[in-house]
Amino acid sequence: MEAVRDEWTDPRLDDLNQRVDSGFKETSREFQALRLEMRTEFIAVRSEVAAEFASVRGEIAGLRTEMAAMNRTLIQVGAGAMVTMFVGFAATIATVLTQS
Repeated sequence: MEAVRDEWTDPRLDDLNQRVDSGFKETSREFQALRLEMRTEFIAVRSEVAAEFASVRGEIAGLRTEMAAMNRTLIQVGAGAMVTMFVGFAATIATVLTQS
């Protein structure tokens, strides 16, 4: 093991300075790579979320169309049933009145 020196010489300080600068440069490169990766991933996530929302909007539009068709059908069936009941009721009344 190397003996600990008590004095800082210019070459030792220069070496330390170089190692610190090198470490900061490496850290800076790592942060730049991380930022690029995060930016790329966020763009991908945004695209996926946008596609999913578009899909959901399409499904909702389809459901609205189906619901409108069902409402029209229910109204038609209800109106038909009422007309049938009124015609049947009118025919029954006419029969009763003609027999009297």
